[in-house]
Order: sequence, then structure tokens, then C-alpha cells
Amino acid sequence: MICQSPIIDLYIFSVKTTYTVTQAQAALPRLLKQAKTDLVTVTRRDEPVAFLVSRERMEAFVETLEIMADPVAMKQVQDYERGKMKFHPLPEE
Repeated sequence: MICQSPIIDLYIFSVKTTYTVTQAQAALPRLLKQAKTDLVTVTRRDEPVAFLVSRERMEAFVETLEIMADPVAMKQVQDYERGKMKFHPLPEE
């Protein structure tokens, strides 16, 4: 199976569980429980059409995308990675 996106290829490679649309329709409640701990892919004709992920994982994806879309935040991340920025512990209250 070859996808258009290397990111999707990487995601599918790491997915532990894959179901066809028909299988997913028949087992949706079980798959929702499984998505809490595993990555689940739903395919049609051997091509991925959907991914089931936990709410927590999806929130982490969105948060990461928001940070990546913020030029100031990304500059701070790059500065930290280059050793130009250090973190200091917060004073205790």
C-alpha cells in the first residue's frame, strides 16, 4: 500500500490495528474503546479512509499544530534547540 503523504505512510506503519469499513461498522463500539489505547485505521479497497484516535491524542495533535502555526512559538523552540534559550525553575509560592 502506497499513500500520497509520507506522514500518512508513517502513521499507517505505526498503526497496530486496521479494519475495513464493513468491519468497522459492525464493531464500532469496540473500536471506540480500542482507540483509547491503540491507533486504529479504517480502510476501503486497501486505502486508508479514516483514523480513530482518542480524544486526548487528538487534543495533543491540535495543540502541536497550533504551536507549529505560531511563528513566535516556533522561533522559541528553535532557539531552545540551538542552545540560545534556557529554562529556569519557577519560584515556589
